Amino acid sequence: MPDTSSSLHLFADVLARVHAACRALAADANWPEGIDFSRVVVEPPRDASHGDMATNAAMVLAKEAKAKPRDLAEQIAERLRADALIAKVDVAGPGFINLTLKPAAWAEALRTVLREGADYGRVSGGTKVNVEYVSANPTGPMHVGHCRGAVFGDALASLLQFGGHDVTREYYINDAGAQVDVLARSAFLRYREALGEDIGAIPEGLYPGDYLKPVGAALAKEHGDKLLAMSEAEWLPTVRAKAIAMMMDEIKDDLAALNIRHDVFFSERSLIETGNNKVAETIDFLKAKGDIYEGRLPPPKGAPVEDWEDREQLLFKATAYGDDVDRPLIKSDNSYTYFASDIAYHKNKFDRGFGEMIDVWGADHGGYIKRMQAAVKATTSGKGALDVKIVQLVKLLRNGEPVKMSKRSGDFVTLREVVDEVGQDAVRFMMLYRKNDAVLDFDLAKVMEQSRDNPVFYVQYGHARGHSIFRNARAEVFPELPEDTGKRIAWLGESAVERLSDPVELELLKRLAIFPRMLEAAAAAHEPHRIAFYLYDLASEFHALWTKGRDLPYLRFIINNDADLTKARLAMVQGVVSVLASGLAILGVHAPDEMR
Repeated sequence: MPDTSSSLHLFADVLARVHAACRALAADANWPEGIDFSRVVVEPPRDASHGDMATNAAMVLAKEAKAKPRDLAEQIAERLRADALIAKVDVAGPGFINLTLKPAAWAEALRTVLREGADYGRVSGGTKVNVEYVSANPTGPMHVGHCRGAVFGDALASLLQFGGHDVTREYYINDAGAQVDVLARSAFLRYREALGEDIGAIPEGLYPGDYLKPVGAALAKEHGDKLLAMSEAEWLPTVRAKAIAMMMDEIKDDLAALNIRHDVFFSERSLIETGNNKVAETIDFLKAKGDIYEGRLPPPKGAPVEDWEDREQLLFKATAYGDDVDRPLIKSDNSYTYFASDIAYHKNKFDRGFGEMIDVWGADHGGYIKRMQAAVKATTSGKGALDVKIVQLVKLLRNGEPVKMSKRSGDFVTLREVVDEVGQDAVRFMMLYRKNDAVLDFDLAKVMEQSRDNPVFYVQYGHARGHSIFRNARAEVFPELPEDTGKRIAWLGESAVERLSDPVELELLKRLAIFPRMLEAAAAAHEPHRIAFYLYDLASEFHALWTKGRDLPYLRFIINNDADLTKARLAMVQGVVSVLASGLAILGVHAPDEMR
């Protein structure tokens, strides 16, 4: 578990106090040794009227304490009422404990934000994690559907890194299947076109887009007409390698337009190289464990009989590891199934030291999850863990109307076209402004609006508004207010933040205080969308406070005849600005000082 002691944010502080109260009670009441207190958590209550925080301590410890949860809750509550940080403790329902903190707690939380700056909420001591994402077949440019998985995977990797994990970003190149042979044949057709041949309409089954014309031109420049004299078996490897290399260069350029990078590009073909056949080695490894046998599979449920081949074949005992049926590893033509290569690939990840693996897949791969998780259990003897995150489809719209076609690709809108039209920030934020397993409507017109209905604008505007307040304060009250962020934070750290006592101010401070706890929960669940939701809520509360200040002058950030209160409110603004910038950075979105 990551170490939070370097930055004991408010929720971690209160959790430590709850743990201390429970341990003291355990000692006094002679509870059994070795009780697991890690199950005790402190969270925001579901209903804000119940208090500031809630703990499940009595519910999870009642069995070991040999007490009714409600009775145990009263005992724990009695000890917590003596805590200097806590104003009120209530026991609710079967044994939930609700806590209300003293106002000074929120002032101290703001000081923590200022003190930690860009590291507020960051922890250390995590595990080694492999996040594999995008992994699109190198058969053409990336489309808007790939875009969502790319942004999700990249943001998840950044979230885990912020949470202290040692993260490797990986791309699996599917360069060893029938699809890349189709790519090679399609590129060869463009090669003939580049040499002056009239190729006519693109035959059915080949890739029709114009994006392969540069590949054909490159082949013509490099080989002249020499490839025309060769048989397909002779020219196919050369053309395939060139087409894959050029497609991967284009994919990397497309990803760079979204500020997405990978640490490792892993070739599927490398798993079946002569003399180094990792797929065969993996099959032998599973055979030695007794996880592979020769057998027959029953017909697939609901599939026509002619689609099913009744034969003895090599099968992986997937059902022994939680899958619904056992899975074939070798096709009738003696080539490996995709699954066989995927098993070898994930074993390779584990052999490289990744006990924790996260794969980001498209919506059409949902049925593949159980078998892959079964394979990871088998090849790692249960020591490895695979979490598969499915990203659902993206419906591309313009003013509510579907956008379907692209001149360049032939039948889909490319990622690059979307980024070029609306910008990197809008694409990244909006791809995360919905849970990954829900279909996303992405309206090209809506994300360009400068309104509250456009979340990315609203959040970025919150950051810019904070800097606008600093500029106004410098002009009206504090000419000495530093422009440099570090110096400004140090200067504001000396302010009397206890004066922030209005309910709307306290609500904003409470929102800042929950940031580290939200990050922790988002990282544990592998859900970066929670950051986008949080940032929108924080920006909304900040904008609402600014608006109230127009109608109620005593709530304005700048009070000309009260320098101390102004400085305290500027410290609060700095807290908002710092957290917005930090959250946006994790999502890979810029935090502008001005909006134009």
